[in-house]
Amino acid sequence: MRFIPKQAREGINVSDEHPLVEASTLVVGLGLIFVGIVLFLIFLVEVALYFIPVEKEVEMFEAWLPEDITTVAPDDERLARLESIVYRLTRHWPEAPYRFTVEIDESEELNALAYPGGLIVVTSGLLDQVESENELAFVLGHELGHFRNRDHMRGLGRGVLLSVLFLVISGSEGGSDLGATVTDLTLRGFSRKQESDADEFGLGLVQQEYGHVADAWKFFERIDLEDAESSDLLTYLSTHPSPGDRADALIELAAESGWLITGDVTPIHWGE
Repeated sequence: MRFIPKQAREGINVSDEHPLVEASTLVVGLGLIFVGIVLFLIFLVEVALYFIPVEKEVEMFEAWLPEDITTVAPDDERLARLESIVYRLTRHWPEAPYRFTVEIDESEELNALAYPGGLIVVTSGLLDQVESENELAFVLGHELGHFRNRDHMRGLGRGVLLSVLFLVISGSEGGSDLGATVTDLTLRGFSRKQESDADEFGLGLVQQEYGHVADAWKFFERIDLEDAESSDLLTYLSTHPSPGDRADALIELAAESGWLITGDVTPIHWGE
């Protein structure tokens, strides 16, 4: 008896599912896998912090300065003022494990950032906007709060891991550039809780230094949200909470803590 093979039915290698359904399932599945990997990497960052003491962090980043920063001359009077304020504030944080350094970035953007190793960078654009030492003291105190909670290391760790992930996925130099951008944005952007905790710590330092918190939030009140199309303001808003909400929260915190919101304020007039 001769065996006669049957012809395969038409469409046997074609799924009964609609192509769009299959594509959607694939995209959703890959997306969930990607999210799972990212969450796992973030968890690894939190774990790594327990094994990277501050002393090791300082050793690794003590001489590091971001390449995109244009620093001012060492004899700039603004730099001396910033260093003085940071020194005075840290006297109220005697257990601080960092040797803090301050740099001014010659940029019109409004920003202040905490970098690994104890580096605080303030832009000249922000300094042009502050009108009192008390306002500036809070901005610096806020950045000290990020150091106290090691938010900067969490941000850096997330950024580096995500950079590696993007590089592996893309397999190209373009992916590396994208990863660098992710690192920068992750380092600069903290969660609402992290910002709130840093604000609370910073305002507490201001209270201890001046005996009141008068004008600590005036800088934020002066930022007119109607000018939000300004690239300088957008930079600040992308790395910090809404100025109006932040000022309200600081006033509420002062009231809850029983801190005076009136007192002598030291004006700042750069170059005069």
